[in-house]
Amino acid sequence: MTFNKADKCIDAIGVGVVGLGRAFMLTRPDFEGDARFNLVAACDTRAEARDSFSTRYSAAAYSDVEKLAADPSVEAVYIASPHQLHEAHAITALTADKHVLIEKPIAIKLSASRAIIEAAAVSKGSVIVGPSHSFDPQIEACLDIVKSEEFGRLRMIRTSYYTDFMYRPRRPEEMRTEDGGGVVFSQAVHQVDIVRLLAGGLTKQVFSHTGDWDEKRPTEGAYTALLKFENGISANLHYSGYAHYDTDAAFSWMSELGMKKDPAQYGAARKLLRTVNGKSEGDLKNQRMFGSAVNFQDVSGNEHFGELTLTFDHADIRVTPQMLEIYGEDHIRSEPVLPVIGRRSNVLSALWGLVRENKAPVQDGRWGHATLEVCHGILSSGRSGEVQIMREQVPVPGYPATT
Repeated sequence: MTFNKADKCIDAIGVGVVGLGRAFMLTRPDFEGDARFNLVAACDTRAEARDSFSTRYSAAAYSDVEKLAADPSVEAVYIASPHQLHEAHAITALTADKHVLIEKPIAIKLSASRAIIEAAAVSKGSVIVGPSHSFDPQIEACLDIVKSEEFGRLRMIRTSYYTDFMYRPRRPEEMRTEDGGGVVFSQAVHQVDIVRLLAGGLTKQVFSHTGDWDEKRPTEGAYTALLKFENGISANLHYSGYAHYDTDAAFSWMSELGMKKDPAQYGAARKLLRTVNGKSEGDLKNQRMFGSAVNFQDVSGNEHFGELTLTFDHADIRVTPQMLEIYGEDHIRSEPVLPVIGRRSNVLSALWGLVRENKAPVQDGRWGHATLEVCHGILSSGRSGEVQIMREQVPVPGYPATT
C-alpha cells in the first residue's frame, strides 16, 4: 500500500532512515503525520523491509549507508540502527554533510561519541540525540517552571520506573552490556536526560547500585543512582526492568508510549518467552519491526517515563503524562500538560528548527555525550561501589544561576 500525506509542505525536509526496526516503527507515525517531512529513502539489511518502505513511500531503499548518505534528496538522516552501529552510521552521514537525528544513546563508548562530535565539527550537518523523554511536553513544562523560579529554586528530583523491559524479545547482543545491552544504555539514558535537563546539565558526581539478577538475561536489569549537580541539586534515579510491579498502573494504565494498557495482560512478556527458545526470540523481535504485520494501537495520551517528583523551595510537583500536580504552601492545584497527545512532535520540531531555522536544540551531540558519560558512571559505580566524578558535562542554556 502506498502512503500519501494529506497535507503538503513546499519546503518539506527529505529524511533518510537508517534502520527500519522497532525505533523507526515508534517514530514513523510522527513523520507520516507531519507535513514538514518526507520519508525519501531508507537503508536496512532486510530486503523485505526495504521493499515495504519503497512501496509505501514511493521512495529509494538501499542496503548500503554510504549510498543513502549520497542521495541528494536526503537532507537529514534518522539513525535508528542498533546502538553499536551509531558511530559508523552517524559519521557516514555527517561526512556527507547531512544533518543527523540519532536514537539514544548517541553511542556505546565515550570514544565513539567523541568521534561523532568531531565529525559534526567539520560537517555542514549537525546532530540531535533523540527521541528521548527529555522532549516530552510535560518535561518542557517543568523546565519552564524551573527557569521562572516561581516556586523558588529546584532542590531535589526523584524519578522511578518499573517495567518488563528485560523480558521483551531481544537479540543476543542486547543481553551483553559491552555491546550496549541492558537497561542502563537503553533506559537510564532517558532518566539521565530528564534530570540533567531539569537540574541544569552539569552532573558532578554519580553513585549507584546496579542489579544483574537473572542468569538467563545476563546483563543489568535494574539500578538505583544518586546524581549530584554542580549547583547543589540532587537527583535519585530508580529503575527495574524485571517485570513485577508496573509503574504504568499509577497512570491509569497509560503506557510509556501513550497507549492504554489492559491490566489483564499483566505478565504477558514473561509468558511469551516461556513459549519460545533462544533461536525464535529474534523472530519475535522481528515482528515488531517495519514490514511486519504488527499494527500499533492508537495513542491516547502523552508519552512518559514513569514517576517524577520535583522539590522546590516552596512547592513539590508530581509530574504525570497529562497533568502537573502542584503541592504549594497553602493549596494544591493542577495544570494540564499541552499538547494532550505530544507523541514525538517536539523531536520533529527540533529537527525542523535545526535544518530550516538554524536553531540548535539542547539535545545536541555534546549533550548526548554528557548523558552517556553519566550512564557509564552508573555502570562504573555499580561495579566498584565508589563515587564517579563527571568531567565532560555541558550546561542547559538559560538555566538560573545559583546564589
